Amino acid sequence: MSALPRFSRRRPSWLSAKVLRTEVLAGLVVALALIPEAISFSIIAGVDPAIGLFASFTMAVTIAVVGGRPAMISAATGAVALVIAPLNREHGFGHLVAAVIMAGLFQIVLGALRVGRLMRFIPRSVMVGFVNSLAILVFMAQVPELWNVPWPVYPLFAVGLALMVLLPRITKAVPAPLVSIVVLTSITLAAGMAVPTVGDKGALPSSLPVPGLPDVPFTIDTLATVAPYAFAMALVGLMESLMTAQLVDEITDTRSSKTREAVGQGVANVVTGFFGGMGGCAMIGQTMINVKVSGARTRLSTFLAGVFLMVLCIAFGPVVSDIPMAALVAVMVMVCFATFDWHSVAPGTLKRMPAGEIIVMAVTVVCVVATHNLAVGVVTGSVTAVVIFAKRVARLADITAVTDPDGSQVVYAVTGQLFFASANELVSRFDYAGDPDRIVIDLSAAHIWDASSVAVLDAIEHRYAQRGKTVDITGLNGPSAKLHDTLSGELTSAG
Repeated sequence: MSALPRFSRRRPSWLSAKVLRTEVLAGLVVALALIPEAISFSIIAGVDPAIGLFASFTMAVTIAVVGGRPAMISAATGAVALVIAPLNREHGFGHLVAAVIMAGLFQIVLGALRVGRLMRFIPRSVMVGFVNSLAILVFMAQVPELWNVPWPVYPLFAVGLALMVLLPRITKAVPAPLVSIVVLTSITLAAGMAVPTVGDKGALPSSLPVPGLPDVPFTIDTLATVAPYAFAMALVGLMESLMTAQLVDEITDTRSSKTREAVGQGVANVVTGFFGGMGGCAMIGQTMINVKVSGARTRLSTFLAGVFLMVLCIAFGPVVSDIPMAALVAVMVMVCFATFDWHSVAPGTLKRMPAGEIIVMAVTVVCVVATHNLAVGVVTGSVTAVVIFAKRVARLADITAVTDPDGSQVVYAVTGQLFFASANELVSRFDYAGDPDRIVIDLSAAHIWDASSVAVLDAIEHRYAQRGKTVDITGLNGPSAKLHDTLSGELTSAG
């Protein structure tokens, strides 16, 4: 009798009618938004539009089961398309598919090595820059859809924005983006407007993908050709996915398993490769539609996004093809405004924020927008943050000298963190010629972090020894003493 209550407590949250409605409608909105995006990314990669749509289907359905971040959307992406496009152009589609499978295997290995833990080393200013740059990139991708188009596109776009701004103030029972898409499609069909539609992007698939092996020779030469592209795809995909997962964690105030997400991305890419897809990773724009705009929180919305994508393409292809691009552009523009961290660029925030934090955020944004490569921006921003942090901490290291009244010895009290950026300046702070014969270097208020610091201390001792003076280093804490004892005398030449 007690088993029934235990079962009811463990049932999935999406079994609730309210949550189920939210998840289903969110999945439908995301699927509609995925179609033109997947087609566009297919064009970037130089493959048939069906390849991108198949990849979005298999990625979403697989990651919904094996991923570590519920409600996050994974599909074909521009970042992955840019990496593998040269391989497809130079060696053909078979090599592209092989690269997708190999990239998935790389991601599984990296996930097993817990590369996801590196996320804690990403500074908040880099995260903010990442989010803002993604919003800018998504917005920039919509601009061509509003340039040199028939004039009815503009009022349709404006109506779509108005619906998504005003409708949530009246009711949130149905996602505003879905209402906007339905209303604008109905208007264009009823009025017979000649405006760009989803169908103009490319033909939609008429059947499900079938599994198979990549059409490549299984040789060392093939491996050597494919591996560099596969590894680059694995790194870019993992970085974008883990950063997006971190963002969703903050939005939903929940934690996710970055290790499981990394492995899950690999599994999803392996499955996608065997089904002839172009691979992918997490999509920030569609994830924001799902989580922030539609309010989805479970794996069901991600799974249904993939399922609805194929259903819409195969069963309702003619209807989906008639959706005006203005409707989807309006949805993505709203996503941009919802994603961008406006507080981070408010005058009051910029006035209070340390200059270094602003520089890191700006560097991240500029690099991402300039290269259209998230990995370049995040790595450059993180390196910039490390340099600024090292410079800031190095300034905290200081040294004061006190000579005994009888002049027999001098005590140098060193404070702060000693590492490569701060220790090197210590050499010039000692009076080698004028000090008495005995020198004490008191490190009670300091900590030795690296070999550079030990080498500097050895150099100081050596300079005093050349003048016949002795140096005593005192006050070392446990870790500092261990490092000093291990490396002292092994780093500085006596010549």
